[in-house]
Amino acid sequence: MTTLSINDLFSVAGKTVLVTGGSRGIGEMIAAGFLANGAKVYISSRKADVCDATAARLSEDSGGTCVSIPADLAAVDGAASLASAIGDREDHLDVLVNNAGASWGAPLESFPESGWDKVMNTNVKGVFFLTQRLLPLLEAAATADSPSRVINIGSIDAIKTSIFDNFSYGASKAAVHALTRQLAASLVQRNILVNAVAPGPFPTWMLSTGVGGRGDVENTDWDAVSEGNPRGRIGTPADIAGTVLFLASRAGEFIVGQTIVCDGGLVAT
Repeated sequence: MTTLSINDLFSVAGKTVLVTGGSRGIGEMIAAGFLANGAKVYISSRKADVCDATAARLSEDSGGTCVSIPADLAAVDGAASLASAIGDREDHLDVLVNNAGASWGAPLESFPESGWDKVMNTNVKGVFFLTQRLLPLLEAAATADSPSRVINIGSIDAIKTSIFDNFSYGASKAAVHALTRQLAASLVQRNILVNAVAPGPFPTWMLSTGVGGRGDVENTDWDAVSEGNPRGRIGTPADIAGTVLFLASRAGEFIVGQTIVCDGGLVAT
């Protein structure tokens, strides 16, 4: 019987987790959070050398096990390959975090089809088909008392209008939020709980490119970004990892089909 102790409510120790887009940014923060709390973590990203280096560093920093499996999830073949690689190594998967994402900025009049397709393929098609291909592993050890989890990373740009000309990005993340609800309805009786998190500003490469940092995360003027946030700061690894760990733990077992905003108050205000 689960007690109301912190350890029982929020433990993810011993869980097997896959975090896509886990080589940097929010994905790396989430992977680090699981590793710090005793989970075994697989990460994937398109660039093999970066993914391998991040997995090695996270393993060393945490004393845990982080395994790199590079994959391009914009194509169904990439999703199938990643699912197969996980299946070769594990007999089940407890948590899938669909975090891999792409963005594209351009003025409305010149926004290219390539920018539309790249974002939609990665952010929407990749989420759907990877989840589909991992269903056997997600169901393998899932029970009514210990369901597996799918946690999709959306965005506040799907809820409020973005200040950037990233037309396909906001639309893709709105699709992720809608897909989260539909998958949740389809999978809840199969002991797979699906939810989403919509992050606001975090110190990532993607946001750095939008606020003038040109992808240089360390030297981006995050203080300027913080000034525009109701909380007076940007998000930290503890903020996003804590939200995802909640959804992955016993504490989140009655949450189904929801999108939790993690943004310091931007949407609310």
